[in-house]
Amino acid sequence: MRSAILAGIAFAAALGGAVQADVRIVDGDTLDLNGERYRINGIDAPEAGQTCRDGSGRAWACGDVATEALYQLTRRGRVTCEALAPDGYGRTIARCTASGRDLAREMVSLGMAWAFLKFSDEYAPQMAAAKAQKLGVWRGSAQPPWEFRAARWAKAEQAAPEGCPIKGNISANGKIYHPPWSPWYSRTRINESKGERWFCDEGEALEAGWRAPYWK
Repeated sequence: MRSAILAGIAFAAALGGAVQADVRIVDGDTLDLNGERYRINGIDAPEAGQTCRDGSGRAWACGDVATEALYQLTRRGRVTCEALAPDGYGRTIARCTASGRDLAREMVSLGMAWAFLKFSDEYAPQMAAAKAQKLGVWRGSAQPPWEFRAARWAKAEQAAPEGCPIKGNISANGKIYHPPWSPWYSRTRINESKGERWFCDEGEALEAGWRAPYWK
């Protein structure tokens, strides 16, 4: 599995480019630009910590590689995000570009994100092409991220206090919240005497002053 992960990250890193210091990558379809959080419109990328299978059935860290791919794309030049609408979770749905290149189109073309057909078919042609070429998540089997999130949420919801499964942790890095699909979720313990708490949704966590963990 380690060799598959390294190969995937090397593939993403080959995109290269110039660094822009005011961009922070949350995951393969979410970024912070100048302190504002944007959810890239029209796509859904593997969640951080999500794994997929290659053509031989071997697991590889598609969530890590998707995050790295978006990071490398934002290094190509000046990043801009055109706000479209709020998403109800403290983020802004936006069309984001790096040096004028549509980040959503790039991610789908690399096979590192699905065209989110539930909301938009704009990137359906790029997804069909990536699938035909067996790029990224299409080189084997992969659970769509919306199904991955739903399964993790349903399981965690049963065990969480009052059915609110998001963990609000306080550490040296600040107030960080972990939804059930976070790779740190299972090893995060909530100590309410320290001010840590549970949240019912991400919007509630953001409003209370917690943030999602950064990957890049």
